[in-house]
Parts: sequence; C-alpha cells; structure tokens
Amino acid sequence: MPANSAGQHIVTVTNRGAERIRAGHVWVYRSDVIEAEDVPPGALVAVEEVGGRGRPPHTRTLGSAFYSTASEIAIRMISPKPAGNVHQLVRERMRAAVAYRERFVQDTNAYRVVFSEGDFLPGLIADRYNDVLSFQVLTQAMDLPEMRDTFVAELRRAFDPAIIVERVDARVRKLEQLLEKANEVVFENPHRTGGTVPPQGDVGAPSLPDRPRPRSVRTTEFRMNGVPFLFDPLAGQKTGAFLDQRENYAAATRYARGEALDVFCYQGGFALHLARVSDKVIGVDSSRTALEAAEQNAKLNDREIEWIEANAFDLLRDYSDAGRHYDTIVLDPPAFAKSRRDAPAALRAYKELNLRALKMLRPGGILVTCSCSYHVSSSDLLEAVTSASLDSHRNLRLLENRGQSKDHPSVLGIPETAYLKCLILLTS
Repeated sequence: MPANSAGQHIVTVTNRGAERIRAGHVWVYRSDVIEAEDVPPGALVAVEEVGGRGRPPHTRTLGSAFYSTASEIAIRMISPKPAGNVHQLVRERMRAAVAYRERFVQDTNAYRVVFSEGDFLPGLIADRYNDVLSFQVLTQAMDLPEMRDTFVAELRRAFDPAIIVERVDARVRKLEQLLEKANEVVFENPHRTGGTVPPQGDVGAPSLPDRPRPRSVRTTEFRMNGVPFLFDPLAGQKTGAFLDQRENYAAATRYARGEALDVFCYQGGFALHLARVSDKVIGVDSSRTALEAAEQNAKLNDREIEWIEANAFDLLRDYSDAGRHYDTIVLDPPAFAKSRRDAPAALRAYKELNLRALKMLRPGGILVTCSCSYHVSSSDLLEAVTSASLDSHRNLRLLENRGQSKDHPSVLGIPETAYLKCLILLTS
C-alpha cells in the first residue's frame, strides 16, 4: 500500500467522495473509496482524489482522516491538511471544545464536552455531570489504546474529575468490529473518592488496563436550569441523560401551565421543569427503571409527580378516548427512524402521537413536540403536526421552532450534526 512522506497510508476516493469533502462534509462512504489496501483499523490516512477525465491521471490531496475497516463510513476527515502529530491535534481540538462550552453554556454543571463531528473529533462523545465525566467511543480510531490515553488525559487536565466512566454502545461497537465490553470506570481520582492512588508521572502515561479501579461508584448530583438531578455513572441510556434537551426544558417552562402531561418522560427532564410552574404533572414512560430514577429526582426536588408505566401510544389513545384534558403536553419520543427507509413509518407515528395529544389539549394549551430522528427533518415534523392539527380540527400557532442545546453544536455542511427538533405550539 503506498504511503506519503509522513509514512501515512494513502487512501484514494472517487470524484463524488472528493466533492462531498469539498462541500464541507467529513464522511466518505466505502462505495466512494477506490483504493485502501492493507490499511490497519483506525489508522490515520492521507486522503487523495484521483483525477483525469481524458487527461493524464493526477492526484490531489484532500487532507487527513481516520479510516475504518468495518463501517460503511470508511473515512472520517480529521483535517483538511496533512496531520503530523494526530495526538497533539486531538488535544488542541479538545481544548477548543472546552473553550466553546465556557463561552456558550450557562446555568448548568452538566453538558456535552465533546460532540464528535460537531467538535471535529469524529468518533468521540464526552459529557460532564458535575464531578463525573462520561465518554463513548464510536470508531476504531478512537478505540486505539494510544488515542484513549490522549483524550482521557485531556479530560483529566481540563476538569480534574472525581471519576471518568466509559459508556458503551454495543450496536456501534459491533458495527465497527470492536471488542465487546461493559460500561466501566477508567479513571478514579483518589483524593476525591478515597480510592487507590494512581501511578505518579505524566497524566496520560499509564495505559487504561493498568489504571486503578474504584472501590465504589457513587451517584453524583448535577443541575440544569437550577433543577437538580441524580446521575448514576454506569446506568441509564446513552451517556447518562439527555443533555441535548437542556435549553428546551427551560423554554418549555416559560410556556407551561395548569395540568401537564409529559410523555416519554425518561428520568423526568421535562416533568421536573414543568413542575416548577404547573399545578399538576404526570410523567409517562415504558421503562420502570427510568421511572424509579425519575421518582428519586422528584424527591430531590421536593416535587409531587405522578409516574405511570405504560406504552405511550396505548395510553394516549385510551386517555383521548376517555375525554381527558390537559393544559400542557410534552411529547419527547425516542428516534423512530434509525435509517432513511424508516422515515415513512416514523412520520405516521409522529402524526398519531400529536393527533392524540391535540385531542386532549384544552383551548389555549401548550404542545411541546420533539423528534431526535435525523432522518425526519424539521419540515417533515412540521408537516406531520400540521396534518394532525387538521384531523383534530385544532388551530396551532408556532411559538418556537428549536433544536438541540448549544453544547451539541451543529456544523454547516454536516447535516447529521443537526438532529433534534423541538416545536412549541399554542392551541386554540
């Protein structure tokens, strides 16, 4: 396999793949890779375009990228220029990500620290929950031991956390052909937790298997918009909580009133915010474990919230048929469309949910309806809600058309970084 002067493997891509990069995207799919023989998993590669079109063939360097031998996303660009010391580049990107949050994130000690492509660190997610950091690896490159040492060391330097935990997405690890593993603690600060003192020396020097394991993993408390929550570092979905909704929680609070129903409530993010301004709040979720965590959060806030374990579609149908009415309804379902082919079924599901909700909202009521499905666009969601409003004979005014919190930055040219939609509407 050819290599450049820096010893990096060279991967050549089609004109279509090159145009995608020039348009600002950082992904090249395997179907647009011409040559990538003997490239190791997760290697840093030089990406080149092969040109010609009737003239003698020539190549053009497009930059440096991480290469995956397993994923359909074969190339994830890391720099438009040749990258020399990739570990130094990752450190610089992480410091820039921290500085961005210091500038734009307020009223919380829980937020996304690194948002993969949104922070030009493809394959890495990291969250802060007060004194606990949680990260997730999504690519072969970020799973390499040397790379892990680099970003864990940088997280330690930036935040001096009590512990750092790794949260595992088993589906992604399987797609990337990475070894199976469980959620685990990868670093413990003994001066803050009472654990074993780690080896002395450079903060990033010890390899992860040699790092000390904690005596126990404790729950920590964090705050969003002045509302306290409990966080169990090794439990729950994703990296622990839905931090992308933080600013939408605050926005919903500005409009909520009367009796409120929070559907797909998970651990009570919207419900606990609504409880600050509503007369009564009911939270609905199909996960008993999530509702038990929500109840603990309610006790922490000294709030009385009714939690119901139920299938949301069944409950909304039964409640609307029974003629129940509310002043505020929140719909925050999981992603219904995991791929483009799922989009039509997802849109039918969004319409059904919103139709049932609109039938239960009193005149002057507030509907907060969300979608975290990238394959359902903002216009798609608006169309589904509009169709529901017509079928329910309810007029709607759009108060706010929102996205994810600013700690989940969306980058122009990378549409996948803009995935969350949140509509706040007034009924009549």
